[in-house]
Amino acid sequence: MRFESLDYLYMPSRDVAADLAWLTGVLGARLVFAIEAMDTRVAMVELTDAPPRLVLADHLDGDVPILVYRVADLTEATTELEGRGWEAERTLEIPQGPVSAFRAPGGQRIAIYELTRPGVEAGFAGRRDFG
Repeated sequence: MRFESLDYLYMPSRDVAADLAWLTGVLGARLVFAIEAMDTRVAMVELTDAPPRLVLADHLDGDVPILVYRVADLTEATTELEGRGWEAERTLEIPQGPVSAFRAPGGQRIAIYELTRPGVEAGFAGRRDFG
């Protein structure tokens, strides 16, 4: 099992619009999208041309960001990590594919995902529901 890349930093946000304004206005981040649906706000920005992208989300618990790594095969990777003592905190879906999230003993939040829908992110690009 190998981590392919750190694609996203999912960052909890109490006010996605305000955080988005600060990241784009002060740091010069480029807005990828800002979506509001089902009482949830999520925005993605880029600070660099290469990943990771920052994802602001008002539905994440706590203050610790989640580092989201891509793996080639989620089932294989999850099985291997669990064999090493990791315990899945939860499984979920993001638009790009299925995710398994873990919490390290020190409180760090790490997730792995398999890119099963490679074109979906481009479909959201430019969408701005708020901010």
